[in-house]
Amino acid sequence: MSDAGELVEIVDTNVYLSRWPTRRVPGDEPPDLVAKLRAGRVSQAWVGSFDALLHKDLAGVNARLAADCARYDAALLVPFGAVNPLAPDWEEDLRRCHEVHKMPGIRLHPNYHGYPLDDPRFARLLENAQQRKLIVQIVLRMEDPRTQHPLLQTPDVDPAPLVELLPKFPQLHMQLLNSLQAVRPDLLDQLLTAGNISVEIAMLEGVGGIQRLLGHMPLDRILFGSYFPCFAWEAAALKLIESPLGGMQRTAIARENARRMLSP
Repeated sequence: MSDAGELVEIVDTNVYLSRWPTRRVPGDEPPDLVAKLRAGRVSQAWVGSFDALLHKDLAGVNARLAADCARYDAALLVPFGAVNPLAPDWEEDLRRCHEVHKMPGIRLHPNYHGYPLDDPRFARLLENAQQRKLIVQIVLRMEDPRTQHPLLQTPDVDPAPLVELLPKFPQLHMQLLNSLQAVRPDLLDQLLTAGNISVEIAMLEGVGGIQRLLGHMPLDRILFGSYFPCFAWEAAALKLIESPLGGMQRTAIARENARRMLSP
């Protein structure tokens, strides 16, 4: 997408493989997902697995994720594995993500795995991730509370403990996914000051949303994310088109900020 609205290369930092637990969604077959992303000129997609929410065997989830990314489009799909710091073998899961599957980062679901962010085991996970130079994505919300299945009522993750935690890990790159409806603006400002933390735009709402976000957030902290296939991919792309952004701003959000985060 340029100033004229044409498509440019995109790095999508919020994509999932496998099936949403309670319903089918368009694009949840890998070939369809790859075709949609390629049609939108996505050159790279950071991919987690819906299986990570409820499956106990995260080693198996991560192995399948890595295999599916390699099978369906290794150049496009970049796997981000799941780790649960409450599990007795989480260090081995983290090691496999890094050393065996060559993942650049991990994607955490604290509300589904049952821990708050002030749990000391979570801090140990961050320490290990920083040592391995892994990106840490934390998903604050998977689904609007109003549409959740009655047996899967899952509150948003409270990111407030990160304000005190992030300064302890100055080399850690962290991204909050599905966060812009789950975090108060004043708390978001505190998080930005506390450490190297970024967001993506999948759950950003309202006309001119990116422009409003830039009013209190540095450009280099905003990345493109679609939450596809749970959300329609075009919804995120439209946010880049309808917001009155300059070409450099649009390119930074579309791909350059994500590429810098991946750099060693």
